[in-house]
Amino acid sequence: MITINVTKAKTIAHDKRREARAEEFKPHDEVIMKQIPGADATAAEAARAAIRTKYATMQTAINSATTVDQIKSAMPQG
Repeated sequence: MITINVTKAKTIAHDKRREARAEEFKPHDEVIMKQIPGADATAAEAARAAIRTKYATMQTAINSATTVDQIKSAMPQG
């Protein structure tokens, strides 16, 4: 029988969550960092706030998971 260490699975899930969040942030980071003319920095920051909220919810779900299936269901799809 295979035993999965839920604590290690959570660590892996958090790493993958961080990677996915960083990918979603990239286009908005470009607008904010480079101060691109004609680009709406306010809209970019609002999008970043929505992404933060999404991944904070995911983080809470991963932290409270007690099974691997719960961790998998909390992970970003794709």
